[in-house]
Amino acid sequence: MAGFVDEAQLHAKAGDGGAGAVSFRREAHVSKGGPDGGDGGRGGDVWLTASRRVASLLAFRDHPHRRGGDGAHGRGKARHGAAGADALVDVPEGTVVRGPDGVVLADLAHAGDRWMAARAGRGGKGNARFLSNRRRAPAFAEQGEVGEERWLDLELKLMADVALVGFPNAGKSTLISRISAARSPVADYPFTTLRPHLGVVRVGSGADATEVVVADIPGLIEGASEGRGLGYRFLRHVERARALVVLVDLAAADGRSPQDQERILLHELGSYRPELLERPRLVVGTKTDLLTETDLVSETDVLSEMMTQTGGTSQPPVSISAVTGAGLPGFLGHLAHLVNGSRQEQPAAEGIVIHRPEPEGFEVERNGDGSFIVLGRTAERAVALSDLTDAQALDYAQDRLRRMGVFRALARAGARHGDGVRIGGFAFTYEPDP
Repeated sequence: MAGFVDEAQLHAKAGDGGAGAVSFRREAHVSKGGPDGGDGGRGGDVWLTASRRVASLLAFRDHPHRRGGDGAHGRGKARHGAAGADALVDVPEGTVVRGPDGVVLADLAHAGDRWMAARAGRGGKGNARFLSNRRRAPAFAEQGEVGEERWLDLELKLMADVALVGFPNAGKSTLISRISAARSPVADYPFTTLRPHLGVVRVGSGADATEVVVADIPGLIEGASEGRGLGYRFLRHVERARALVVLVDLAAADGRSPQDQERILLHELGSYRPELLERPRLVVGTKTDLLTETDLVSETDVLSEMMTQTGGTSQPPVSISAVTGAGLPGFLGHLAHLVNGSRQEQPAAEGIVIHRPEPEGFEVERNGDGSFIVLGRTAERAVALSDLTDAQALDYAQDRLRRMGVFRALARAGARHGDGVRIGGFAFTYEPDP
């Protein structure tokens, strides 16, 4: 069976632009034919799209590379190159994209949300584009721009109406397998569930039926918010849940009371995200089949005393046995009521995609060795697209940089004759404008 993967890396490489062509009309009846080199095609972008067709990040575990198509080169007779195909990459709803520094670049929370992971390179202009009164026979063209390339971290936060929260062996897996078609591993030892599971529960029938998506979150332990046990790797799956079901084991093997279990669980949730304590929640006592009638009456009284815990909107606590089915109808009724109420108070949010646009323009920085570096896509593009081995192309690139104000900015930054300057992959010696 395919595994569940909620953390992965993506290497996104956008397509390179095609090179412009250097060509002149060569026809018997046309004397001194002018330039007719076509432009190169633009490369293909890499797009991430939130989709319901995928449920985890498994596809990226062994194959993290995604690449857009390259643009075709331009040709003579003003024939432009074809654009490269975009790479459309499906990711699960709830995928968060982070850069190497950990900064969130995009949050693809809902189906259809899109984000550009790598920008394609622009196609180079053919020599026909450089025709002017001063330049009647341009013998140069632009090279294609190299597509953006970077590593990204992907993190999945499950989208569910309800998250089941409890200690290991509290009965979460047994419960979700009883009330839905989801099948989690069930055994009598801690950390049976090593990955989250989703189940769809249908409560009621006909037009009044309520469908609830329930997430079985791997068991928490004391100190989980600080990384102990399975730690916050799974706590993040609780973040998007509309409501919480806190399971307390009425027959805990370690003798821990239901009050202590709830107190510790709520403390860990609050330490991880304080706002989780304000979510609607339902406290459920599990494993009533292991209690005697006297013990059951006593534990029911204990649950009733747990109504006024810190924060949150709680339903009356219930006791169930996922093994025998005792108490499940009442539990499902409370669950549907809790979810319907939270849906009305928190309507489905619009799909939000975080965009961090690239800064416009350029800036000049001084290196420790006294040389200068010009940063900025516009300046880097001016030299990256030009064939600087050609005298005409070099003159054109210098004119572009001059019109952009790069040389003035270098002078203001303190550049002097003979200082080294780097723009992208191009290095040269600075000479002041006359």
